[in-house]
Amino acid sequence: MIEDRELRGLFKIESGERLQHLDSGLLQLEKTPADQALLEDLFREAHSLKGAARMLGQSEIQSLAHQLEDALGTARKGGAVLQTATVGEMNRTLTALRRAVQTAVGEAAPPTAAVNHARATPGAQPEPDSMPAPAMPAAPQAVAPKAESFRIETIHVDPRKLDALLTQAGELTVTKLRVARRLAEMDELLDYCDEGERALRAGQIGRPIAQRLESLRERLTQLRGGAYEDSARLDFIADQLESGIRGMRLLPMSTLFRLFPRLVRDLAQEQHKEAELLIDGEETVADKHVLEEIKDPLMHMLRNAVGHGIESPEQRELAGKPRSGTIRVKASQTPDSIVIEVADDGRGLDLAEIKRSALQHGMFREDELAGMSAAQLQSLILVSGFSTNSFVTDVSGRGVGLDVVRNNVERLKGVLQIESVPGQGLTLRAQLPVTLATVRVLIVAANSHRYALPVEHVEFSRKVPLAALYPLEGRRTLTLDGQAISVASLPELLDIAGAAPKPSGNLSSPSTLICVVLAVGIERFGLMVDELADELEVVLKPQARLLKRVRNISGATILETGEVCMVLNPYDLLRSLLKKSIAASPVATAEATLPKKLLLLAEDSITTRTQERRILEGAGYEVVTAVDGMDAYNKLGTRPFDAVVTDILMPNMSGLALTEKIRADRKYAELPIILVTSLASEEDQRRGLEAGANAYIAKPSFDQQVLLDCLARLI
Repeated sequence: MIEDRELRGLFKIESGERLQHLDSGLLQLEKTPADQALLEDLFREAHSLKGAARMLGQSEIQSLAHQLEDALGTARKGGAVLQTATVGEMNRTLTALRRAVQTAVGEAAPPTAAVNHARATPGAQPEPDSMPAPAMPAAPQAVAPKAESFRIETIHVDPRKLDALLTQAGELTVTKLRVARRLAEMDELLDYCDEGERALRAGQIGRPIAQRLESLRERLTQLRGGAYEDSARLDFIADQLESGIRGMRLLPMSTLFRLFPRLVRDLAQEQHKEAELLIDGEETVADKHVLEEIKDPLMHMLRNAVGHGIESPEQRELAGKPRSGTIRVKASQTPDSIVIEVADDGRGLDLAEIKRSALQHGMFREDELAGMSAAQLQSLILVSGFSTNSFVTDVSGRGVGLDVVRNNVERLKGVLQIESVPGQGLTLRAQLPVTLATVRVLIVAANSHRYALPVEHVEFSRKVPLAALYPLEGRRTLTLDGQAISVASLPELLDIAGAAPKPSGNLSSPSTLICVVLAVGIERFGLMVDELADELEVVLKPQARLLKRVRNISGATILETGEVCMVLNPYDLLRSLLKKSIAASPVATAEATLPKKLLLLAEDSITTRTQERRILEGAGYEVVTAVDGMDAYNKLGTRPFDAVVTDILMPNMSGLALTEKIRADRKYAELPIILVTSLASEEDQRRGLEAGANAYIAKPSFDQQVLLDCLARLI
């Protein structure tokens, strides 16, 4: 595993994006093996991943990426006809590459195969001429291990959205100055009133009182009108800013949908079926949190569609259908919600079988079922219990796990609907809110301050007698429900001076403390607070710069009173409880007073870019980074750089094109340029030097001291 935490995080993000790009590209390559643009794109992705792995010393990833790069390189040069078997070998290499990356970033390998519900449930896919299995109660199915949560760790923002927010921020500044001016005018009016009062007391009335009052009325009227105008303007700007920020969290459904083609392909091959996935509405947007939470339910719908909806090729031919089934995932948007559909053209639901099964198992009476509409009968398969009895096989196995899917959708404040035509297919439709930007919190008070605890981590709260606390392993401990849990006062964990929980009680009862029990994974601990104030739905504000490195704080919100309330991080609170003392960080040595040499570093791999920036900054250079050649050239004129260090293979503008463009400008004729690249052939080196580079360092033999020595000679 990569030891450096920052580099491990960056490599996890970068490799995830590149692997997903390679995965989608290889699926497309199976259909269009002669697509040169696609081959070039995939070759560059494999090359960049190899370079990042080499920079971090990940030899296995480097070797696998090199294999993929070689295969793609041969195909893009026309050295061999790209056969289906070759693409299959690339897919196997990609699978091994993904496992190696997961090991490098500290993640567990995913399950090796999806659960085949059809094969696991006896009679789930009867042959056309076979009789359905008798409806006998069956034991609940084993629950598969929970997959790792799907989390979106990076968001790409359209620069135009940032420009719009910057414009609104400028408007806010102008309005703030207008409000400041209104305050100055109020001060003038107060001085005017004081002057009039002094004149009255001294008997020196220069103008009649009525005239002074009329003048005062006019100025107050003008001031009130201006204040209303400023207030309305502030409301408008605040709404625009909130809308803009919410909009930044909205991501296209393609962020999620791109995971599904591989899933459907692999499941169909595993079950010897033919299925094609069609995706519609990838541009539909939803909140990042909605995408994260809906991923597992959607994957379950797709597994059911492949395993229990789509028939075998032979069964489809007998039914007069194409051998290959079709599964369609579609997303659309309404003014306040998004609608996601998963539809297949498989066997659908048999209403007669649903009625028979419901009657046989005593879920409804015959007269009740007779009064149900087709839609109500179809929705019965979403009722909890259908999936744990063998009669689900009588309705094509459609009950497997769909009650869980429904519960997950409802937890997201959504609705799950079902439609089916026997013999023609089934559609599951989930209607969800566009955003889940608010969070529910428990407001507690401690030392006269209010704090918010995420309700999802709160198990319960109790009044605890002081006498019930006892020391254990150096911490206050409390026994609740037969379990010993560590407790601490909230002010103590937050390192607030004079931290001490306040007992409550009266003369007839012992003093007690309020204890809030939190759960973090399998760990439980207690927080002593002074008061439970409220439970609210609040908008979580991002951390301010001053709070970025403050432990125990995950964000802030503003209460209805206007009070700023910190939202606490239960994970940090648990760590603070378990480890009270934190080693002091080493004192940084004083930096040299001499001005640092300024370097421009161009590299499209964020992992390689970060590592090279560290090397250069560690050697005393100031470094400005660029994500490609075009970005580097745009930044070149902003500051007086002492040298340029650049990769060659980059999107938008390559390192060679950047070098040629720099050399074409006279004022950069003497600017040192160093190429650091994975391209190590003599021909590549010759091209680099002919383009105008002063030095060419090949990454296969990269030694950071060589780069530093080279810079020292050239600058």
